[in-house]
Amino acid sequence: MALILGSVAVLPSCLNDNKGKPVIALKTLKIDADQENLVTNLAETILPKTTTPGAKDLGINLFIFKMLDDCTNKQQQDMFMAGLKEFDDAVNKKYNKTFNECTQQERAAFVTELEKKMKDEQAAMAKNPPVKKDDSKKDDGPKLPAFYGMVKGQTVFGYTTSQYFMTKQVVYELVPGRYNAMFPVKKTAAV
Repeated sequence: MALILGSVAVLPSCLNDNKGKPVIALKTLKIDADQENLVTNLAETILPKTTTPGAKDLGINLFIFKMLDDCTNKQQQDMFMAGLKEFDDAVNKKYNKTFNECTQQERAAFVTELEKKMKDEQAAMAKNPPVKKDDSKKDDGPKLPAFYGMVKGQTVFGYTTSQYFMTKQVVYELVPGRYNAMFPVKKTAAV
């Protein structure tokens, strides 16, 4: 009887089709599975798996969404979503397919090109700063740089604060650290 009741309780979750639904539940940020996969693949492109774990292995994508959901305001979240759409449209325009459908080489090439373009735009802005207009007007400029900056920043932040990084790459010691009284000191010639 317990086996039958247990099977009946588990059966709906086995039959439930989660296609189109994101893995992570968020309070305010509304994303679908394709958008979640795009950010996951972008984070993996920024921090790929080599001899060390990549962004997917460390769950950086979940960290990115949680940080954006909990630590950003509505305006920043709207900018993120608009930038995500611009990013997807730019990839679709260039490769005639989505970022998720691109190969790893195409993703890396697109991100490298995007970084170069953003760097060139920043250099041009530094040379010729734009004339400041009325601050009461809404900023209708491109959201792609802000989106990419948020994802890249959170990817790096998530990696450098991950358990793997803090235990395997940088052995974290509490301040003031350890005291080593037997540290060798070389004698120097008197001046």
